Amino acid sequence: MTFVIGLTGSIGMGKSTTARQFAEQGCAVWDADAAVHRLYTAGGAAVAPLAAIFPDAVIDGAISRNVLKSIIGQNPQALMKIEKIVHPLVAKDRADFIASTESDIIVLDIPLLFETGGEARVDATVCVSIDVETQKARVMARGTMTEEQFNTILAKQMPDADKRARADYVIVTDTIDHGAEQVKSVLADIRKRMTHA
Repeated sequence: MTFVIGLTGSIGMGKSTTARQFAEQGCAVWDADAAVHRLYTAGGAAVAPLAAIFPDAVIDGAISRNVLKSIIGQNPQALMKIEKIVHPLVAKDRADFIASTESDIIVLDIPLLFETGGEARVDATVCVSIDVETQKARVMARGTMTEEQFNTILAKQMPDADKRARADYVIVTDTIDHGAEQVKSVLADIRKRMTHA
């Protein structure tokens, strides 16, 4: 029996670190953002269909996320067209990963898990969380976006309180060690559930 965990959390909450901690405990981890990256690289499955609609988005045989962002900025309808192509390809990538893995626990790292109804396709949900001040400080420390961009991303994501309320487990990412302890206890609880299933 394979148990599938949906891991989610807003930007800057510590999801990547938590995903790595699950992997360190022997879980197979699938990353939605990494899947999109694979689809967009030269030879990726999304390149040809996206190039057919937005030829300007192709740079050196790969899809440029920055160009796509500016296309969406000029034409909000473009996002729906992109999602219609990319979402089924991401779903196939995820299904292939699940089918090919040998681990008894699989973690699907999906930023917009609840926003897209993804919780219906997993056995349990884990939300990473931290206070708003720490979240903002972490994102700003990366130096990759402005405060305005950060607020735009936040506006598209379900509020943290709502995610926590809907999740089966909440991991507070205040320190690396505390996060790792919580990952272990979540897995212990899930393994207990698996043996009694």
